[in-house]
Amino acid sequence: MRLTIDTMTYGPDGLARTDEGKAVFVSGGLIGDTVEARITDDGPSFSRAVVEEVLEPSADRVQAPCPFIGICGGCPWGGLSHESQLAAKEENLRSALTRIGKFSPEEVAELMRPIRHTKEPWGYRNKVELAPVREGGRFRLGMHGRDASQVIKVDSCPLFDKKHAKAIKAVTGALGFLGNSRDLELERVGIRSSRRTGALEIALWTPTGAFPRAQVSRVLSDAVRATSVVRVMSKGEKRARRVAGVEALAGEGSWTEKVSEENMRLSAPSFFQVNTKAAEILIDLVMEALDPQPDEFGIDLYCGAGTFTLPLARRCDFVSAVESYGPAVRDLRRNLDIANLTNVDVIGGDAVREFPDEDADVLVVDPPRAGLAPEAIRLIASTSAHDVAYVSCDPATLARDLRRFVDEGTFRPVWATPVDLFPQTFHCETVVRLARA
Repeated sequence: MRLTIDTMTYGPDGLARTDEGKAVFVSGGLIGDTVEARITDDGPSFSRAVVEEVLEPSADRVQAPCPFIGICGGCPWGGLSHESQLAAKEENLRSALTRIGKFSPEEVAELMRPIRHTKEPWGYRNKVELAPVREGGRFRLGMHGRDASQVIKVDSCPLFDKKHAKAIKAVTGALGFLGNSRDLELERVGIRSSRRTGALEIALWTPTGAFPRAQVSRVLSDAVRATSVVRVMSKGEKRARRVAGVEALAGEGSWTEKVSEENMRLSAPSFFQVNTKAAEILIDLVMEALDPQPDEFGIDLYCGAGTFTLPLARRCDFVSAVESYGPAVRDLRRNLDIANLTNVDVIGGDAVREFPDEDADVLVVDPPRAGLAPEAIRLIASTSAHDVAYVSCDPATLARDLRRFVDEGTFRPVWATPVDLFPQTFHCETVVRLARA
């Protein structure tokens, strides 16, 4: 089937339409391409296809520095110019606000602000993860392919911080050597780096139990100059693994990063944005949305290790910060100590069940991809907050939640700013300012 890709979806695929108007999601197609495509799944309302041949390449196609585009899952949009990526991400947000949020085109036009981004579309990641695989009796590490069953052998990744570019090859070589002499039971391996602090951490995720600590520490220390080597022990069913503990095998036992004016220390299980410079854009937008004053009280829901809590606490009289993930709670307390901030009440637990008793003047929420539960929206509405900053990693759940706020009649969205935290992918963060209706 000959198809022309009209737009990029919120996913790795391009979207085309048949002569009859049926939608076709095309793997390997970029906006503007005319392709020969093979249908792989022909459903009643849409089809899926893969590119067999690019007949007329898009004017927006570029030569990327990665040879694994279309094979590795890390940069599905890597063959598209950054300008086109930014335009597609803006359009994906507009589409979600219209289709799912039921906002009119005029309302969307009034809400949307231009996408924000850094100057580095490559080399921005402070973290990569490697997956273990055993093939033909041989053990190796690699990156997940677009096909989830594939693990791609790589020596470097152009998305990863250039300061520690050689760490990937060094770590895969060292652990490959060890893994072929004994079973390390590795579940995954994380590498975190900071060009600002010089920190480099290697995190080995394994089940609980015996582990050759001294040998692994020695071999990794010989291979790469890491400031920290840790083992993250997990237990439980495969789909619901939980962290049972973290032990330092060498070095500091945690990773450090400088974000805006804050020095943060994070344990390997804690979440932190993979793009430090773009995370600073998020912080600036949240502070712009809330405009916190010295006499005001703030609430930070789903606060993690303190990315927004710390700058909010420097501007507010008092902050209640809620986080359910144990390692992040511990990191937050440590980061508050480092910052010498004593005006924060750290609450460990679910954001709904442990919603702060104190009222709020300003409130920030940074929920997981699933967005806010209806009860969370009602609780936020019950406060006297004059502004809410909603940080979202999913346009669909964001649009749904904004519509719920509007239907509640308590808050209305004032502006929405997409932020390109993940160049070369379809993912995009958004900060929305909600004001009391």
